[in-house]
Amino acid sequence: MLFYNTRHGEKILFSEHYVNLLLVDGHQGLEIKRHEVLTFGQKRLSLQQKSAAHKKITPSELFLTVHENRPVKKVLVIGVAGIGKTILVQKMLFDFGGGKDQLEFDFIIHMTFRDLNLIDKPTTLRELVLRKNRHLAKELDVILANDNKLLIILDGFDEFRQYRSCDVDVFVTEPDDDAEVVEILGSLMQGELLPNASIMLTSRPAAISHIPVGCIDRFVLISGFSLTEIQEYISRYFQDNALADRMFALVAANELMLTLCYIPAFCHIVCCILKESKDLCGESPKTMTDIYMQYLVALLCSHTQARVEKSLHPLSDIVLKLGRLAFHKLIEHQTLFYSSDRDVAALEGCNLVSTFLDKTVAQEPGCTEEVYSFAHLTVQEFFAAIYCAVTDQPLPDVLQHSSGPGEGTSNGHLDLFNRFLSGILSVRNASLLSRQVGLCCKEDKVETYRQKLIQELTVLCENGAHILNHLHCLVEQQDPSLGLAVQPAALRINVSDEILSQMDYSAIKYFLNLTKGTISELDLTGTGVFSEGLKSLFPQLLRCENLWLGENNIDMDTVQVIADVLRVSDNIADLGLGWSNIGDEELLTLSDAIRVKKKLKELWMEGNRVSYDGLLSLSDLTPTPLKKVVAIWNNLANTVPESLCGAVSTQKTISVNFTDDDMWDAWGEWVLRRCEVSSNEKLLMVLHKVCNVSVPCLETQWAKTFYRNLSQLVQSRIEFCTEDDMCKKLKKFQSVLTF
Repeated sequence: MLFYNTRHGEKILFSEHYVNLLLVDGHQGLEIKRHEVLTFGQKRLSLQQKSAAHKKITPSELFLTVHENRPVKKVLVIGVAGIGKTILVQKMLFDFGGGKDQLEFDFIIHMTFRDLNLIDKPTTLRELVLRKNRHLAKELDVILANDNKLLIILDGFDEFRQYRSCDVDVFVTEPDDDAEVVEILGSLMQGELLPNASIMLTSRPAAISHIPVGCIDRFVLISGFSLTEIQEYISRYFQDNALADRMFALVAANELMLTLCYIPAFCHIVCCILKESKDLCGESPKTMTDIYMQYLVALLCSHTQARVEKSLHPLSDIVLKLGRLAFHKLIEHQTLFYSSDRDVAALEGCNLVSTFLDKTVAQEPGCTEEVYSFAHLTVQEFFAAIYCAVTDQPLPDVLQHSSGPGEGTSNGHLDLFNRFLSGILSVRNASLLSRQVGLCCKEDKVETYRQKLIQELTVLCENGAHILNHLHCLVEQQDPSLGLAVQPAALRINVSDEILSQMDYSAIKYFLNLTKGTISELDLTGTGVFSEGLKSLFPQLLRCENLWLGENNIDMDTVQVIADVLRVSDNIADLGLGWSNIGDEELLTLSDAIRVKKKLKELWMEGNRVSYDGLLSLSDLTPTPLKKVVAIWNNLANTVPESLCGAVSTQKTISVNFTDDDMWDAWGEWVLRRCEVSSNEKLLMVLHKVCNVSVPCLETQWAKTFYRNLSQLVQSRIEFCTEDDMCKKLKKFQSVLTF
């Protein structure tokens, strides 16, 4: 078992350390990626109705057919950094080799994108396989000829240098055809090469939009450890029961550490800190940077025996060199470094390097070269942040928003780096770094960064742009004065289209607890909201004027929480529940709650399961206090019941069809504002949703104006776009919008 920070020659047994990961079946909002261009005239479908059931599954069930007429051939396993994607792959290979699994394959071929990054010239699929599996030379023809019994595992798609270019137009159809690596992989994913083979991809969420559309049959999310499994992992790590119980008690007492430990890599880092320090050194960690700082200090202490007697300068010099390597390669999207690289060569002869870098040997015809990588990608991001904080290296352009409109940090590539940078530039961690490692943060950079964070948070709040990573950066600073300094004209919090973790909820709460007054808008669209998450935000929800919860699979427990908000809040005026899978029973619960305070003015619930009978529960609430109820794309018959004729026809409060009036003008303006402040990735998600309107509606004036403005926005993004794959997608929508 490959394990973080394993010493040379040390072997870790799966049976001693492996704890089952929670695999959840379902697209988690990703089904939208399956359709590249939606044409006008189609009926808009609910994302939730198309989703698979979210349930716990085992690795042996990954390729079981869900629907009789749709075999599962290509599976995408998604998970955040350190959640256990690679360990899951190792476990599957281990069990397959030992005959313990129940996968119905005769052969498994395993390739990592890290290895594939080493190839910079045309090759063949046969050569790709034999590079690491020379022993298969005589059997490979048989394996490829029986591809219906073959599973190909491609691990770490997000680490592939060419992951943006896999949606290829030039296909390879034979294993012996020469082509670029990206063309071979794109052909495999799209079923042009070995069409009967099964493919398993693993990736961080940030890169999945670049996977060729329509080639994934099943999305699987790795949810990490449960509380019980965290305790089990700690018990296995420390072996001694009494010691393990004491260490788990320390972790359980710290909300941040406990929350982080659902990610196995972080769980290991926390255990490493506890093992090396026998306790938590100094103040209990409050942020992710705090934990990584203690991780760094613990390992430096462990691996430098005579450190007390030596000057700190050599130690700081080594950390700086590691940071330089980490930073420059991170900016270039590289996780593998050759021994011939200047920054790697500068580390030669330093024993400490093996603490943080893993070494493998790459063998090419007539050439052998050592290849290095950080023990984990988050460790590289951490060292990169240290380098940026303590040197004159300016912040990369992507952090200064000086790139083209819509590009920024939207792909999440530097999100963790930016959080670490914020934490290192905080007063307490800057002091710890200076004291323990001998590296000093640039004072002007500390103050510049703080002011930049305040300014950007203010602008993002006023514009309603995506703000989540900035909130995490604020948490890393742990300085309430920064949050208090953010005083936007209107407080709008947009964290839409990203599945929220417990840490995300904590970051939102941290910021909102520092603010006062009403919250103009809280946008939780497509974030996977659930009852417990909303309960944790309950005091903040009471301050909201506009609350958007659409495109979430909202069950009755979650509806009850929303109803509780409506019963108590004196502020909430607009509530959005579009495409949230609610029906008549849920609407009845909400209507009862609206009657208590009678403050809600607008209810948007398009694309649900509500019938005309369900709308009857709102009849006494229209037109006062409900001035607008949007119920298009629900389970509504063509004939309006007589009991609702007044509400629908006369008062025009309840909208069940598109109309040429001011309401849809305002709707179009709101969507356009959201698109203007969105990244290109977010813009594509919005385009998928709004480019699917019934044909009669397109003849109305509001629609003509809206789609003309939207087309102009897309055209401007195309002009500034620097990514070929993104540009291709935007152009497809541009052709749809030109009518």
